[in-house]
Amino acid sequence: MEDPGMLRITRERRLGRIGRALRRAGPVLAGLLTTVVLSVATDAAMHASGIFPPMGQPMADALFLLPLVYRSGFGVLGGYVAALVACRRPMAHVAVLGLVGLVLSVLGTVATWDAGPEFGPKWYPLAVVAIAFPTTWWGGLLRVRRLGST
Repeated sequence: MEDPGMLRITRERRLGRIGRALRRAGPVLAGLLTTVVLSVATDAAMHASGIFPPMGQPMADALFLLPLVYRSGFGVLGGYVAALVACRRPMAHVAVLGLVGLVLSVLGTVATWDAGPEFGPKWYPLAVVAIAFPTTWWGGLLRVRRLGST
């Protein structure tokens, strides 16, 4: 009879450092890519369809509610994906993803704060910062609770 602990050690050695790093970072990268790709693609579709004005043109302040809503949904989905892909400790991966999203949102806010009206009203980047961690966390919780109920 094989010792499961020995089997795991052998598998870990075969993975090597790169494999272990990918296993740790993979869920965070998958969640981040999900959120960013969907956000950018939806932004592009909104501009192309005429719902949003052409890129670089100012947009009505109230229209910024729409990207805030879909970014919230994509944040939830990103957290769900991170928890789904994580082999172990899914909520730890979700927390890291939430912190990465928070840091990126703060950096985006700082970079665009006085960049002009095409970047929207001041409340919008602050709202993006405010939703970054909670939406991601909620997505992770949805996945973890779903696992518990199956």
